Amino acid sequence: MTDTYTRAVNTGLTKTLAVKLGLPRPALLRRYKPGAPLTVGPVLVVGDTASTSGADAAAAALLGWGVPVLRHVETLADGERLGGIVLVLTETARPADVSATVLAISPALKRLAPNGRVVTISRAPVGDDSPEAASVRYGVDGFLRSLAKELRAGATGNGIVLSEGAAVGNPSTLAALRFFLSAKSAYVDGQTLTVAPVDGAGSDGSAPSPERPLEGKVAVVTGAARGIGAAIAKTLARDGATVVCVDVPGAGEALSRTANAVRGTALQLDVTAPDAGARILEHATTRHGGLDIVVHNAGITRDKLLANMDAGRWDSVVAVNLEAPLRINETLLAASERGEVRGLRIVTLASTSGIAGNRGQTNYAFTKAGVMGNTAATARLLAATGGTANAVAPGFIETEMTRHIPFVTRQVARRLSSLLQGGEPVDVAEAIAFLASPGAVGITGQTLRVCGQNLVGR
Repeated sequence: MTDTYTRAVNTGLTKTLAVKLGLPRPALLRRYKPGAPLTVGPVLVVGDTASTSGADAAAAALLGWGVPVLRHVETLADGERLGGIVLVLTETARPADVSATVLAISPALKRLAPNGRVVTISRAPVGDDSPEAASVRYGVDGFLRSLAKELRAGATGNGIVLSEGAAVGNPSTLAALRFFLSAKSAYVDGQTLTVAPVDGAGSDGSAPSPERPLEGKVAVVTGAARGIGAAIAKTLARDGATVVCVDVPGAGEALSRTANAVRGTALQLDVTAPDAGARILEHATTRHGGLDIVVHNAGITRDKLLANMDAGRWDSVVAVNLEAPLRINETLLAASERGEVRGLRIVTLASTSGIAGNRGQTNYAFTKAGVMGNTAATARLLAATGGTANAVAPGFIETEMTRHIPFVTRQVARRLSSLLQGGEPVDVAEAIAFLASPGAVGITGQTLRVCGQNLVGR
């Protein structure tokens, strides 16, 4: 679904013309294909003298995944390009200590391959940090987001932030590292994920079967008939899950097509119904023996300037986008407390509109910001039963809906990201599949933007 301009400036005579004229050239992004190498080349792992053990742990994990590792850019063969750079700053406590490590990767950036990856690993600020330590920990975030905007040719930069007690070698840290280095994160740029230490099993970051990390899981996807919802269903099924596809009765034919494509089952259901949660739980447990993953994707827009807003537009958006997930989650939380489901993964669709706002979308932005608040609060409630709750906030995604945006507005929206293009439904689906995976057990209560580092919001 790559847009026409991006295809044109990367192929044939139009590519040559674009180069001569100096036109912006969005890269053709590398997306996941089963069996493809994890990275496009060797990965340079760099850590300062205080973070040596963390750098060693990252290097050992990469080698275990079959990725060639370098510790000094000078050892890169002539003409060879780096597939990634991992910068470990987990124990750095003074601003002056960052300089040498950061500048050490400067020449390596010039040898980063198209669709390469830069990943920082640092520590989260804590309440008793010294002023120096706090400045470093906040500073890495600003450094990473700025660096991501400097990268070109489809390369991205993202960060892993370790909360107190977490280590580089922890399974969830390594799962996040693998995701950020892989083609699955093609449209995730300039973002961070915080990883908490987790006790117990079910969080193997190296995954015995990385091609099918959701093997044996039962997943429910709402709004699954088409678009992003259908892509989510297909990606979860590709990763091994049995998928229950949910949508309104009016979308029954398209819903059946999606369910058949993923060899799952279809459940025609209005998510705003008072018993929606109970019906979802009953269908999953009765037909498939359990429930492990719920993706709240169903959503609507009813755009209007607030000066012209009416109750019908406002209330319908709130009912579908926010109140329905809240009500369904209440049922799921109660089932978790009764022991009927354990280790539940809930992922909800937010939006960059809920982060930065968008003209004419006060109702939609209210609900999508509300999703992020709901996610953080639900994560705390699920923790006791080993569950997680996270949100994914897409930016401009190439869908049937965005195709109806006026041409000029659509083109501007596409170019407002560091990657200079819109994302694809599968980009959203890949992020959801990762957050739903066993390896992401230490990641909860967070919102991950899938927006190509859209130049709005934080």
